Amino acid sequence: MRSRPATRSTRLVLAAAVVTALAATTACGPEDPSATGAAAPSESTSSSTPTKGTESGDSDDGKGRTESPSGGDKGDSASGDKSGYGQSCGTNDLDFTVTWEAQPISHYLVTAKAKSGITCYLDVNTPSVSFGSGADGVASPVGQGGEDPIKLSGASFAYAGINVKTTEGEGGKQFEHVIIATAEDDPNPAEVELPDSPTVDKPIVTNWSTKRDEVVPRIV
Repeated sequence: MRSRPATRSTRLVLAAAVVTALAATTACGPEDPSATGAAAPSESTSSSTPTKGTESGDSDDGKGRTESPSGGDKGDSASGDKSGYGQSCGTNDLDFTVTWEAQPISHYLVTAKAKSGITCYLDVNTPSVSFGSGADGVASPVGQGGEDPIKLSGASFAYAGINVKTTEGEGGKQFEHVIIATAEDDPNPAEVELPDSPTVDKPIVTNWSTKRDEVVPRIV
């Protein structure tokens, strides 16, 4: 008979423990991750989640934003725009004329002008000048004059002087045209008609200059 009260007392203690546990569970709430053992959410997911547009060439700046690449320069050669700042003058960017100058020493004056709508720079100081296709018709530079680089646009001009014959006597060949290029490796040299048919033998050429009086070719 004494075992029954003890058993009843034990049941009351267990019941009280259950009530206490239920009260503690209710106080934590179902949304408390610590009550279920779930991990707390991270503060930022931008580094692991790709931002829209990243695969198409946009870049993530590390703050969840994207930066699109620029659209290119206005002077892009693919668009046909030849007015970009800093463009080197190719021979086909320029118009050339050759005139005979008698003073102070007889010589041929080459005048170069940019074609309409083009702005470019003569980066190579000395033009490539030759008569015919033979090596003996290539004009040697004499290093006179010279500005580097020269900007050509609109009504601005560059000049170079040619002495077609620097030898004595009757030697040489006659030519009606001169071949001019802005550089030796230019793929599009210009063939310019001469005002007459001079005899050419060991020709020389000066550097480009914006001043006509600096390009009178002299043997030095």
